Amino acid sequence: MATVHHWTGLEARALRLALRLSVRSFAGHLGVGIRTISKWEKLLAATEPRQDTQAILDTALARADAAAHLRFETFLSEAGRTTSAAGARRVTASGPLAWEYESWTDDLDRAVVALSRQDFAFADSLICRWIGRFKPIALDDKGLYLFARSTALLGDLQRDQGAVLGPLSAQHSYASAKSLFGQLDIPRRVAQLDLSLAVIAEMSGRLEIAAQQYESLAVDDRLSRRDRARARLWVGTALSKDGNHGYASRVMLAATREFEDLAEPEDWSVAHQKLALAHRGAGDLASALHFISIARSTAATDAPMQRVRLETAHGHILLSDPSTRDDGLHVLDKAARLAGQFGLSHQLASIEGIRAMNEGAGGPRRR
Repeated sequence: MATVHHWTGLEARALRLALRLSVRSFAGHLGVGIRTISKWEKLLAATEPRQDTQAILDTALARADAAAHLRFETFLSEAGRTTSAAGARRVTASGPLAWEYESWTDDLDRAVVALSRQDFAFADSLICRWIGRFKPIALDDKGLYLFARSTALLGDLQRDQGAVLGPLSAQHSYASAKSLFGQLDIPRRVAQLDLSLAVIAEMSGRLEIAAQQYESLAVDDRLSRRDRARARLWVGTALSKDGNHGYASRVMLAATREFEDLAEPEDWSVAHQKLALAHRGAGDLASALHFISIARSTAATDAPMQRVRLETAHGHILLSDPSTRDDGLHVLDKAARLAGQFGLSHQLASIEGIRAMNEGAGGPRRR
């Protein structure tokens, strides 16, 4: 059921409409003067009932039936889209209403699903409608938590789109979210943002720094066992990119066993993909093909991002053998088309980098 933390004329009018009462009947229902109701109706969010009247409105809303509550929330939602600039300033200053907390939470859950499908435009609209509506300084702890979660999801969106560094980047959003979770004293969320920032360090080529951050987080008790295993896997990724393929493979294998013990099929599949690339880097193409085959056959998601990553890894391995180079180029072409379709610019850059390496090694150029 809806509740109101602070009544203004706007919420009072929504309650009258939800109860389907005239101005006169509503005044009688509350035991206040008609002129008072008329003032609320005229000034809306620019006027506030007295404290004793706020309590009367609380009681009237609490006694309303479920259908009236639904109408009340609907009227408020519509008012939130059509209210004046003064009303919008009031909402920002006083923070979300109870029904807005629920809507905000629902929108963030929908944004997570949209991000998993690389529907960036929809995810962005769901996240930014709330970030743009409130300021952290005006929020209570619940609102601040939702704002921090929104900012972290915005970082995920920017990371997947390849906006890694700069003022409008994943790094900036993750750092902001980490600061907010720090204010709320939620160590697990802070550690998760540290993990995300380490990913950004890796993506921006700071491999040694990334590996050190991953190593620290792999034994950090603030994180869940799964997140610690992911950190261990990413230690191996950073090491492999830095040319230390042998040790990287051992670290990744330990993470793979951890995912198996945790019954995490998606992470287990991703770990095999990364193992394949480490063995490719070490020149062991038979093992690389073995592990990428496992990764492709056990992939637990059909998300475009993971499909692109899998096919990019597969193509990279095939390119490493002159006898399968044409197949590798064909696979990379498919991965590039899919990455372009979903706006995965970082993945496209990786594919172009692999092609350039192949051409530099004397391989054929193909588009």
